[in-house]
Amino acid sequence: MLLGVDYYPEQWDDSLMETDMDRILELGCNVIRIGEFAWHRMEKKKSRFDFSYFDKVIAMARRKGLKVIFGTPTATPPAWLAAEHPDILSQFPDGTPRSFGGRHVACYSNSNYLEACRRIVTALAEHYRGEDTIVAWQIDNEIGHEGSDLCWCPRCRDAFRQHLSEVFDGDIERLNEEFGTAFWSQEYNSFDEIPLPNATITTHNPALRLEWERFCSKKLVRFIEFQAELLHKLLPGAVVMHDFPGGGLQKHVSYADVARCLDKVAYNNYPVWGGQKEPLPPAEIAFGLDYIRGLRAENFWITEAIMGAQGHDITGFLPRPNQAKLWSWQGMAHGCEGLLYFRYRGATKGAEQFCYGILDADNVPRRRFFEVQNFFREVREYQDVLSAPIHSDVAILYDYDSLASFRIQQQSLLLDCEQEMKRLYGVFFHAGQSVDILPASRDFSGYKIVVVPNMIVTDEAFALRLKRYVSAGGCAVVTYRTAVKDRRNNLAFGKMLPVDCNELLGLHIEETESVQEYHCIPLIGENKSGTAGVFRDMIVPDRAEVLYRYNDAFYGQYAAITRNELGAGRAYYLGTSPDSAVLEQVLGEAMSWAGLAVEHLPEGVEMAKRSGAGRTVHIVMNHNENSVTALGLTLAPFEVKVLS
Repeated sequence: MLLGVDYYPEQWDDSLMETDMDRILELGCNVIRIGEFAWHRMEKKKSRFDFSYFDKVIAMARRKGLKVIFGTPTATPPAWLAAEHPDILSQFPDGTPRSFGGRHVACYSNSNYLEACRRIVTALAEHYRGEDTIVAWQIDNEIGHEGSDLCWCPRCRDAFRQHLSEVFDGDIERLNEEFGTAFWSQEYNSFDEIPLPNATITTHNPALRLEWERFCSKKLVRFIEFQAELLHKLLPGAVVMHDFPGGGLQKHVSYADVARCLDKVAYNNYPVWGGQKEPLPPAEIAFGLDYIRGLRAENFWITEAIMGAQGHDITGFLPRPNQAKLWSWQGMAHGCEGLLYFRYRGATKGAEQFCYGILDADNVPRRRFFEVQNFFREVREYQDVLSAPIHSDVAILYDYDSLASFRIQQQSLLLDCEQEMKRLYGVFFHAGQSVDILPASRDFSGYKIVVVPNMIVTDEAFALRLKRYVSAGGCAVVTYRTAVKDRRNNLAFGKMLPVDCNELLGLHIEETESVQEYHCIPLIGENKSGTAGVFRDMIVPDRAEVLYRYNDAFYGQYAAITRNELGAGRAYYLGTSPDSAVLEQVLGEAMSWAGLAVEHLPEGVEMAKRSGAGRTVHIVMNHNENSVTALGLTLAPFEVKVLS
């Protein structure tokens, strides 16, 4: 089990290095992560490579018994490269170049930047070939983060046109037909006439915009793939990984596609950031962890766990005593099998002065230091169990095209697909269920419950897979705005909604409505009632059983939530976004039917079951800032107990 810190020795006087490493060992670390932002230190001028500084760092780490994760420094190209090739800087939609000085400022379509990346990665790998102190290579840093997944420069325009030409085999008339460019007289005579979908009057063609989203994703995936292939070629057997930021479902890049290029997935886990009054709720933190685990459907590392307050310009919430340690345990409970804290010592200079580390700038060990030390000591006792794979009975599916489709046409001002997923996830979380969050392209046949939320873009193949799953005994929960559009982001002609899912769900939809409130629609069921909002489908059951109807003057004849038996399984359809009580009742029924053992834990208490190496442990976590009693245990604020 790798346990360590992110260490930036180049930001400090060399005289501190040995003392730092001794103290890192005192923490209980066995690994440091280095190098990811130090391009200029390695290449001060074009092709004049000098790795002597990191030779010293690695040599000292080797003497101390510390392993190294080395980051390729491509997220921060040096000033000399931007001065020599100003065109490497990515552009805003109005054509203004992004200024050198931040990170991720280069364009992934720019050949000068890509060639410079190839040179530095090649030189770095060749120099450290055979260095067994390096246990993993991290590619770049937080790909697509902070708006770096979009660039509007002429090179991206040309590459986008080339992408479209490849998609349509050079046939512009086929593109015109499938995009429906007859609308608003948008027919193209050649691919060179196609614009970037930046600001215009009204809006661009939704099919064009979806291909733009796919192009943006492919561009970043290829960047990671190119580095991974280079490292694997130069360093056979090397472990190649990447550190993903939070918010992956909102990015203009498919992290699941990025993950396919890698040997290991890592996550930078920030339950709270500058400007937040309080941390994310425990279920939302867990959602992020399960999403990362689902990228490769295997355990992962956390390369940035927080201990102090965080923020660039706005300082954030300071985790309460033992709260950050709790988040570390939560990461382990959800599949983390190696953890590093960001950062060993807070910076005194640069943009991250207020991203506090284990040590502050005064270099004095205090509470946070001893909290980390205590966590490392405790978690080592369970490394055999925590390295075992996680088994989940519930899967939540997502689809990059569908998420992009809602970015293009939100439909309801309140519809946030990620938040809707988190609402559904939260019910399972509070019932003590382990959940896998997976791309819809994965095999889901082995799960007891499969949730399909707001998957607006689908095709016949997916609908057939879902039907076969239910017929074979599975339980599907499908929500509104699923199976509405085809893979071109167009509506389907001559088919009733949900497209190709009518038999599966036993219903069809006559009309739809977007509403701009959360609880404005009354619901009525047998001996129960509730409210709903955001959106609603007017459901006509063909053979499905009605669980709730709309209870208003105009649409009371329509169903709101249904259940359909098909073969050996069943499928629920949520035609609206119901209140928490209704959602818990419907999903609770689904869990009961699927035979899941439901836990009833106090609010803010989480329990995870982990099995491996011939034993089972239960990790009980109190996320509350007050003491609670659960499962016969008394838990202090933010206390974790591991029961064998």
